[in-house]
Amino acid sequence: MPQQNKNMSITKSIRMIEWCKCELLAGVSSLFDLCFKGAKASQEMILDTLSNIIMVVYIIGRRLGVEYSDIDKRLESKLKLGILEEHEAEKWFGDLSDLSHYIKNNR
Repeated sequence: MPQQNKNMSITKSIRMIEWCKCELLAGVSSLFDLCFKGAKASQEMILDTLSNIIMVVYIIGRRLGVEYSDIDKRLESKLKLGILEEHEAEKWFGDLSDLSHYIKNNR
């Protein structure tokens, strides 16, 4: 690959990471705003915001050289650990087990 093309590729990757960081920050801010609005916030807006955050996280990982499957595997590992350590989300609501079952059943 010629040096100019390599530099262009690196520049594009850096720009994409910077865009993703801004999108992630904007998404989290939007989610906090929607939570603050409470019942006034529509489920559609919350769903759109959450799905955008998840998408951006996968893209950031990819740009940093992490495979999507590696993110999934690490998530599964963290869920197992949280279940074993009885994280509050698990102990109080069973959220980690629910998410773990969802991921296993929808692959």
